Amino acid sequence: MTQFILLFVIVLGVNLIPAFGPPTWAVIVVYGLSTKIPVVPLVFVSAVAAALGRFALAHAFRLLRTKVSAKMRRNLAGAGKALEKHKHGTLVGLGLFALSPLPSAQLFEAAGLTGVRLIKFTAAFFVGRIVTYSVYVGTAKSIAKASMGSAFRHSLTSPVGIGLQIVMMGLLVALTQIDWEKHLGGTNKDD
Repeated sequence: MTQFILLFVIVLGVNLIPAFGPPTWAVIVVYGLSTKIPVVPLVFVSAVAAALGRFALAHAFRLLRTKVSAKMRRNLAGAGKALEKHKHGTLVGLGLFALSPLPSAQLFEAAGLTGVRLIKFTAAFFVGRIVTYSVYVGTAKSIAKASMGSAFRHSLTSPVGIGLQIVMMGLLVALTQIDWEKHLGGTNKDD
């Protein structure tokens, strides 16, 4: 039972990191290989912890909305309205994103900043992570000789990984600068 609690705490902590954290799949694979926890509970506990961590991260960024300029708040509100208006497309997009290996921290940060409802958003992420973690853990034998240190070092020093994090953070900043209501056919009261 201690192994499950420790796994939960580690995965939750990794998913609370806003950027440049180690990939959760790498943590799960290395932890699973070093503890011999059965695949199904390993994947389930990890997916629950990851979803709760990202949900909490989104809520933390929701609190930051009050700290940004009025213009940014209007832009974020417009983005939130656009996402809420197109729920089906948003959930499909999130589902595809959740199934990909792309970093999800900035997606949840954006969700928190825009004020979208997080329950369905997080549920889609959870389902996607069940699938991706199952694939990663199922193919873990190919990296069975990797040490935890080398896995973390590679994830934190990979030029592609660092570049992707920077691009995702840039997109998050760009989200706050766009007048979404104006570009999506709404009206802006300041025009």
